Amino acid sequence: STQSTWELFRLLVEMLNGSDWCTIESDPGVFSELIRDIGVKGAQVEELYDLDPVGFEKLKPLYGLIFLFRWRAEDNDSRPTEAHVPGLFFASQVINNACATQAILSILLNCPHLDLGPVLTDFKEQTANFDYETRGLAISNVEQIRTAHNSFARPEPFVLDGSKKAGPDDDLFHFISYVPHNGFLYELDGLKPGPIKLGPCTEENWLAVATPEIQRRIALYAANEIRFNVMAVVKDRRLALTERLNVTTSLEEAQEIRQLIQNEDVRWSNWRVENVRRRHNYVPFIINMLRILGQKGQLKGLIEKARLKQAQSSSQAH
Repeated sequence: STQSTWELFRLLVEMLNGSDWCTIESDPGVFSELIRDIGVKGAQVEELYDLDPVGFEKLKPLYGLIFLFRWRAEDNDSRPTEAHVPGLFFASQVINNACATQAILSILLNCPHLDLGPVLTDFKEQTANFDYETRGLAISNVEQIRTAHNSFARPEPFVLDGSKKAGPDDDLFHFISYVPHNGFLYELDGLKPGPIKLGPCTEENWLAVATPEIQRRIALYAANEIRFNVMAVVKDRRLALTERLNVTTSLEEAQEIRQLIQNEDVRWSNWRVENVRRRHNYVPFIINMLRILGQKGQLKGLIEKARLKQAQSSSQAH
């Protein structure tokens, strides 16, 4: 049957490369560099600390929203999904640890205003007539996407068993996307059978439609969960600010915009430094430092000092 064939393909993907996609940190600097490394031009990711319309206005144009939340298997979501939406890119998630990258792709591939670059342009054209499951499989076969994703892998001192399944007490976090498309707002969750149509919208008011939906999702967990994150895929702030600079007639505003552009240049530079540090393997240095401290007879004293400090902190906390 079609279902059994799909399950066979899914198991095959998991066996071949399910553990080859690392978990990456949820950070705007990571995601912005990931977008650039895939070949997309003129886009970046901004972290949102509230859903204030004033804040949205400062970041326009916004291409889509990403919502990170703690996934629960017992969540009962009976909302209907769409079997087919002309022109909308949606892919089922078949790759472990790739939901962040897939959420970003779901926005990029549904934004007609972006220069996607050769990799995503070819991918979008080749998968245009694929069903949702096959698109998910296709993502796993794009080497450039996987390489960009895995470049943010954290160095580990030990090789762990990638086949280990999450237990009931493990925290599992999931990313979903919100994008406007042909007059409607859609929720794109690769773990669902298809996209969810949330309601009519325009290019101007879709954020006002998305905001109460995200607030509703947060309210479901409000009693015992505070770990949420909302990010926006936006136009590269330097490009957006430069466009403003080119049309302003106010010297005072021009000076302010130039300062904002400089601030963005500094931020991108800081992101690059932070990402280099994320990728660097500090484990050999730490192990060698511990070995030298042990040879000098200093390690035991430092351990006892750290234990005492930890005990004091614990007693003060209680």
